Amino acid sequence: MKQGVFVFVSLVLMVLFCVPVFGQPSLKSVETISIDNFDTADEMGWTWDYQASRFVTEGYPKVGYFNGMPSSLIHLRKDGDPEAKVLGVKILFDRKGDNWFEVFPTTTGDDGEVKNHEIPLIGNVNQIDFWVWGANYLYFLEVLVRDAEGRVHVIPACNTAFDGWRNIVVTMPTYIRQQSRMRSGPEMLSFVGFRVRTDPNEYVDDFLIYFDNLKYTTNILENIYDGYELRDADFGSDEGTSTARASGTGTAVQGGGEK
Repeated sequence: MKQGVFVFVSLVLMVLFCVPVFGQPSLKSVETISIDNFDTADEMGWTWDYQASRFVTEGYPKVGYFNGMPSSLIHLRKDGDPEAKVLGVKILFDRKGDNWFEVFPTTTGDDGEVKNHEIPLIGNVNQIDFWVWGANYLYFLEVLVRDAEGRVHVIPACNTAFDGWRNIVVTMPTYIRQQSRMRSGPEMLSFVGFRVRTDPNEYVDDFLIYFDNLKYTTNILENIYDGYELRDADFGSDEGTSTARASGTGTAVQGGGEK
């Protein structure tokens, strides 16, 4: 009899603890967001520029868009998609050594000045994902990001000692601060660009590299909290009068009290 009671109680406990709990809102919303697929360069709001170390051959790097894409991505294309393109870079150096070059997005202001354009990455970023075409040279590819405290971090991605396309997934290190506790600080991580470094003993003539389908995976709800929109409330000017607006109206509060 006691054994039967024990079995019955055990079954009840199993039911209670194994039944799934419904109605629990998820605190995560993992999304994959495209940064640039290089197919619609005129619509992105930025262009890709470059810089290189001192021994770069005159006239290089050369950067441009070329028809093509990794074979693994062809099945994802739909009727009406623009022609598939990739971002390509060709570079030569005058001597072996610690050579490098960078490729990064820029914008041109109304005054014609070209400025670096760091692309904001919303949420809590888990990884950056892209395709790269290697020329089987022992060069080293790195991803540059700026954290929420203004520091630029260099994240190793891969070497390019392979032929053809390869999908590269870069896991975001946990030591990189993605949100600042200061309200006046940057609100999110940003993508700065790519850097490629040569091995000191590798050939430095006629190197090619291509990029495609640059994107990132992020938890977009990680840093959203009840009342998040109040971070950007408009308190007016700094000349003694501040205005708090809600639902399109505001109340001006004059300092100093009633006279």
